[in-house]
Amino acid sequence: MTMTVREAAGSLLMVGLGGTELSELERAWLKLIRPAGIILFQRNIEGAQQTRALLQEAGGLCAAHAARCVDVEGGTVDRLRVALAPMPAAQSVARAAREANNPSLARRHGELIARGVKAFGFNCTLAPVLDLGLPESAQVMGTRCAGATAEEVVAYASPFFAGLKAHGVTGCGKHLPGLGGGKLDSHLETPKIDRTWKQLWQQDLEPYRALREEMPMAMVSHGAYPKTRGGKQPASVSPFWIGDVLRRRVGFRGIILSDDMEMGGVLKFLSIETAAVEAVRAGTDLVEICHQPALILRAYEGLVSEGERSSAFRKILLQRARESEKKRRKTFAGIAPALSSRQFESLRGEVLAFGEMIAKGVAA
Repeated sequence: MTMTVREAAGSLLMVGLGGTELSELERAWLKLIRPAGIILFQRNIEGAQQTRALLQEAGGLCAAHAARCVDVEGGTVDRLRVALAPMPAAQSVARAAREANNPSLARRHGELIARGVKAFGFNCTLAPVLDLGLPESAQVMGTRCAGATAEEVVAYASPFFAGLKAHGVTGCGKHLPGLGGGKLDSHLETPKIDRTWKQLWQQDLEPYRALREEMPMAMVSHGAYPKTRGGKQPASVSPFWIGDVLRRRVGFRGIILSDDMEMGGVLKFLSIETAAVEAVRAGTDLVEICHQPALILRAYEGLVSEGERSSAFRKILLQRARESEKKRRKTFAGIAPALSSRQFESLRGEVLAFGEMIAKGVAA
């Protein structure tokens, strides 16, 4: 079936919602743009039954094979910490796994997160973080990084991805090409990371090379790398980082997702319309916009307008939409059956017990 410019534009967006149920306005604009997926936050999540109902309705207004995403890394980034139980941070799990020489702890982390997000109706968690835990970014990244070296990051992330896959949940490595050398929070500013191409390629990008066959999705950051060919432009809109490095040099063939385009790291550099167009032009499969409907609609109309104005961009837009649909079909599962009350409480107990074990530094 022939795809229109409007259908193509909508199918390249992953969007956030305002509350715990759809408003009439949200139903209207979801029907209009038919996005490729939904991402929920704690503001959207009260309990498993409510979240599953929200995802079921919103997903029915999306394009086919929709992503239903949530950020559950463990530690400070865990949207299910209240509704289910707090997951331990990647840093703690990775350290425990190294000290005990027991990589199964990282796999267990992935499995518990997968089972948790599935219980709420999600098919994707935006984890693990592949950034290096360097001193420059310690205040910003906190406990999100698995290690200071690529070897330590891969040792955690590989079994973590395997744990997700075992339960049919999609993971996402982030934030390419690496925020380990950044001192600023990309939610607010564009981090200018003064690492050389050699440092980035041999260290920050090594996890992406090592995991390219295991990693179904990769998220591109809003960091800028002035000592590289990427220059001062945020990586999330950069043909160099997305097309040249991630696609061609790394050889990644999965889904490329932008970090949230509402962040100051990109919006202080470009308008939302231009950012969406440039991200798609550079090779992005899914453009993430997490909060404001006005910005979602502006990005959508920006893609449509450029597709109608430029025949060259229209060709890119339609091709990207077709490729994105094929990738989503292979990548994202449907909603899993709900857990019984007993099963849910059992899972909660397992998560709490795992967290206590990690906190005590005791290997299973």
